[in-house]
Amino acid sequence: MNAITDLLRKPAAASILSLLGVLAFYVIFGGVDLGNLLSAASWVNYAARIGIVAVAVGLLMTSGEIDISIGAMIPAGAMTTAIISGYYGLPIGFGILGALAVGVLVGLFNGILAVRTSVPTLIITLGTLVAMQGIVLAGSKLLTGAASVPLTAPEWAKTLFGQLMFGGSHQVLIIWWVAIAAVAWFVLHRTKYGNWIFAIGGDRESARNAGVPVDRTTIILFVLTATSASFVGMCNAILFNSAQVSGGMGDIFNIIVSVVVGGVLLTGGFGSVVGIFFGAITFAIVNKGIDFTAIDRNWSNLIIGVMLVVAVLLNENFRQMALKYVPRKKSQKSDVTP
Repeated sequence: MNAITDLLRKPAAASILSLLGVLAFYVIFGGVDLGNLLSAASWVNYAARIGIVAVAVGLLMTSGEIDISIGAMIPAGAMTTAIISGYYGLPIGFGILGALAVGVLVGLFNGILAVRTSVPTLIITLGTLVAMQGIVLAGSKLLTGAASVPLTAPEWAKTLFGQLMFGGSHQVLIIWWVAIAAVAWFVLHRTKYGNWIFAIGGDRESARNAGVPVDRTTIILFVLTATSASFVGMCNAILFNSAQVSGGMGDIFNIIVSVVVGGVLLTGGFGSVVGIFFGAITFAIVNKGIDFTAIDRNWSNLIIGVMLVVAVLLNENFRQMALKYVPRKKSQKSDVTP
């Protein structure tokens, strides 16, 4: 009983319960074969695509900020790679570096505005989102005369960023997702930098007074979100041998839902990488797994909406439980973060 109670105090609890609830719903009402669903590549590939960006966005949201410009950074990364190495024929290394550089520059722009002005980051990144959409479309038309650019990557780039594994079904992006999530887990839950992120999200001014480099940490987190999105776009361009100006634009909502379902509060100060990881899995199964059921796909958005509301309510309840928790004398370690 104590073990269950301890689990419910953790930020990852909402995502795990949401995942179990979705699977149970699909089995009971959708007649899904769990073996076929869990072995399918479609939802795993999709979870990896949104999961890489969700990890970075989750860290930023834990600090109390948000970045919605990621929706434009995915096609920006893809188009930058395709234009440099596809249209102009430069080595793929230049295309990869170009995509990452665009992410760094946009992240710096967002981060500096966030710490130097009093404008909410939702508004800042909304402006960046719209601006980058225009830059990607106008830039592509100006430089190439088209909204889609082909790309042929060498074998080593395919192996690292665009390979299909296990019989040509699972993307190598899955390995990147797991590795990035593992590094993020270590940083957030086992280093002082993670403590800084939680402190900033809990009370920015108190964190600043305690000596936490609030501005620098915030800028770095914005760089990570933009760069992770451009990285995913670059991988997609290499995998599919082309890039489109609108590819990945619709993932903004999906990524943020994954983070919220993963236990991260929009107000900051509460969250975990494990939760974000399972949040991406949960959303991917809802979005792609419905094809394995007898349920009309038109109901998928309703399921996602209900799941989001339930997850938000669970997150707040679990946060209150964590705040009221008094550790037993046998262990002085906090159960707030896994």
